[in-house]
Amino acid sequence: MARCDVCGNDYDKTFQLVLADGTRGTYDSFECAIHAAAPRCGHCGCPIIGHGVEQDGRFFCCAHCAGHEGVGGLRDRV
Repeated sequence: MARCDVCGNDYDKTFQLVLADGTRGTYDSFECAIHAAAPRCGHCGCPIIGHGVEQDGRFFCCAHCAGHEGVGGLRDRV
């Protein structure tokens, strides 16, 4: 069994997630993987688990939050 990097649970069905930069993590649930790996919105801080929006290396969960940070011209994907 392996231990989850986030919650420490020792679980027989853990999985590894490898990010584009080579960073690896071991998790016992998607919830823990999201907590550890998802980018955070630059305005509200929520984990971005959908497409989100990005400009100049800044990530936001939606165009509304981007607008609150003074980032204009972004649209939510439809």
